[in-house]
Amino acid sequence: MIQENIAITEAWFKAFNDKDLEGLLMLYDDRAEHYSPKLRIRQPETHGRIQGKKSLRHWWSDSFDRLPSLRYEVKHIIANEDRVFMEYVRTVHGEQEMMVGEVLEIKDGKIIASRVFHS
Repeated sequence: MIQENIAITEAWFKAFNDKDLEGLLMLYDDRAEHYSPKLRIRQPETHGRIQGKKSLRHWWSDSFDRLPSLRYEVKHIIANEDRVFMEYVRTVHGEQEMMVGEVLEIKDGKIIASRVFHS
């Protein structure tokens, strides 16, 4: 199960960096929750939290459109049976690099929750 969670995480990074929205969404449960400080800033009415693939699609589609140079460079992946901690560097042309931590909660081979941490 740990190896499966690592494989899901590696697929997550590939889909994200390829701007493969459908591939990214396939990794998530239909009712998945996502929390991000960037979401709280860009969409304050969400208080940083969205739920469901429709909301995830809108969030990431907007991000990919606004930030075509957005890339994540993996630094660490630590997994157990139901969670993965990812540490990565967020790069966008013209912006300062940002170290990010993110936790994916995985159940039955799908991400059911993700929580992003950065300053």
